[in-house]
Amino acid sequence: MTSSCKLRALAVVVAVAAGASFTALEARSQQLELFDAHMHYNQEPNPFYSLEKILEVFKRNNVTGVLATSRPNKGTHQLMEAKPPGLWVVPFIRPYRIRADIGTWFSDPTIVDLIQEEYKRGYYRGIGEFHISGNAAAGAQVKRIVDFAVERDLYLHCHCDETALLHLFAHNSRAKIVWAHTGFALPPSRVKELLEKYPALWGELSYRGGIVDSAGNLTAEWRELFTRHSERFLIGSDTWINERWFGYDTIFKTYRAWLAQLAPEHARNIASGNARRLFGSRPVN
Repeated sequence: MTSSCKLRALAVVVAVAAGASFTALEARSQQLELFDAHMHYNQEPNPFYSLEKILEVFKRNNVTGVLATSRPNKGTHQLMEAKPPGLWVVPFIRPYRIRADIGTWFSDPTIVDLIQEEYKRGYYRGIGEFHISGNAAAGAQVKRIVDFAVERDLYLHCHCDETALLHLFAHNSRAKIVWAHTGFALPPSRVKELLEKYPALWGELSYRGGIVDSAGNLTAEWRELFTRHSERFLIGSDTWINERWFGYDTIFKTYRAWLAQLAPEHARNIASGNARRLFGSRPVN
């Protein structure tokens, strides 16, 4: 065999091996159970999808658990009352009755009453998702809600910028925060600093930019961050509008594609393992 023939044969072997390896990674990723850590079942006045429909969406994506919130909280009540087989529902109190509450909840005293009444249901694990930015998070009512959460061992699920995040921790250093969108476009180097400064901070990755390049490959910075801190991240859909339900399959297909590029233990952490560590073992319905 000539040298050129040997080189071509070697190239074929390498290509086949690479293809087989990629196929194995894809197969492994497809088997991962996923936990949707940012799911809204909003109802104003009625949900877009029936309960049966959203359960079908979860099942075909192998989503076996959800961090459930809704506006108003009726949607979460329905999920908890249904006790759907094969789905672990982790309910959070949404401090909103209508969409307009997004801009006023942090200064509206009736929202504190709402949170206290909802908490009496006895099954909530957190408060949020709520929206807050800048120094609006420094207010007395926000501190009251943070302290309420800490006293009852509840998580806070916040859609906020870095300034607001720092105010939340300043209100009470024992706060436990799931950071919706992980700063959107905040440099991963700064995300790393915040994770290392605040041990009770977890990043939820819906809408988070910069994780992959134009070819769908993990960027070097995010690969390093996920490898170093895989126990600090969660994935979510953020079904805040109907279009997110339409795109649900694509959202989780995208997650699976880059999870397949991580070591198995890191992928499992982010896919669902961290949710189990935070919220307890999934119950069998």
